[in-house]
Amino acid sequence: MDEKTIRSRYVELFGVVPDSWRLRQDIARQAGRETALDAIENLRETLIHGNPLDRKVQQLVHFGMLLVRSEAAAAELHARAALVAGATVAELHGVLETAAIVAGMPAFSLGVQAVTRALAIPAKSLDTEKNNGLTG
Repeated sequence: MDEKTIRSRYVELFGVVPDSWRLRQDIARQAGRETALDAIENLRETLIHGNPLDRKVQQLVHFGMLLVRSEAAAAELHARAALVAGATVAELHGVLETAAIVAGMPAFSLGVQAVTRALAIPAKSLDTEKNNGLTG
């Protein structure tokens, strides 16, 4: 899969190309392991874009799983992706409640922070990021 296609898939999913992808690209190039990264991207293509779950449900599941693992930055990214996919604040809160059952109040509190930050990025700013070259 070419870089332009990969980048467009990330923008479609998250609204931006995550910094983590850029870092993976840089390290793979330095290591001469671009083919390994291609294999990872092909796996993601199959498991995410070819998944029978719709995008919103996938992102809500990702969000909840990351809360339980206490992965703050990734949880925020997937909360944002859930919003991009059409999730409501009530649905995100439902994930917080479920995470509290599985992992307690730390997961719930982490989720509140992630959702608050994700909501602070209005949809219009995604277009601004694209226009400023942050995703291109």
